[in-house]
Amino acid sequence: MGTEAERNGEWAEVTPDAARRLLTAGVQAFAERGYHATTTRDIAGRAGMSPAALYIHYKTKEELLYRISSVGHRLALGILERARDGAGGPAERLADAVRHFVRWHAEHHTTARVVQYELGALGEEHYAEIVGLRRETDAAVRDIIEDGVRTGDFDVPDVRGTGLAVVSLCIDVARWFTSDGKRTPDEIGDLYAGLVLRMVGCTGHRPGDHR
Repeated sequence: MGTEAERNGEWAEVTPDAARRLLTAGVQAFAERGYHATTTRDIAGRAGMSPAALYIHYKTKEELLYRISSVGHRLALGILERARDGAGGPAERLADAVRHFVRWHAEHHTTARVVQYELGALGEEHYAEIVGLRRETDAAVRDIIEDGVRTGDFDVPDVRGTGLAVVSLCIDVARWFTSDGKRTPDEIGDLYAGLVLRMVGCTGHRPGDHR
């Protein structure tokens, strides 16, 4: 089961309430059983609804997965774009991007696992759209790194490869994070911000200084 934040806050834009309940149920089912092993009856039952009621809001199971993936990817992209466009130098913006991106993947680890790791189950058109959002996500991080290289704050011989490594590192938090672990999402965010700054050759900045 997801955290209280996962069950409520992240789906605020989804209406009506029945559609939001089905999304939450879908996340729980896909995370526990995987997309292909999950039935529409299982999803509807978790939402306290009949299988027929699911089709009122989502024509297929794939459409439900697409909606989950779309909302999740847009939320994640927004986090990185706000950091990229924020105030401060490249080090401050990169630390901010990593800290908040990691924290989202930890706080919403159940949803994030579905969003990030069930992509292959999407239909061709939906898959192409989500891949486009993932490319924008990569580009937002790459833009910050490129700024740091231009200003001399970062020493990065391969900007594209480093950007992909940073995004992958952050996303992987969703795979292993548990709510009863020793570190909080904020602590993991700070840890990863420091690791990434060292990765790009910026050792004189403390990531906790600019929140």
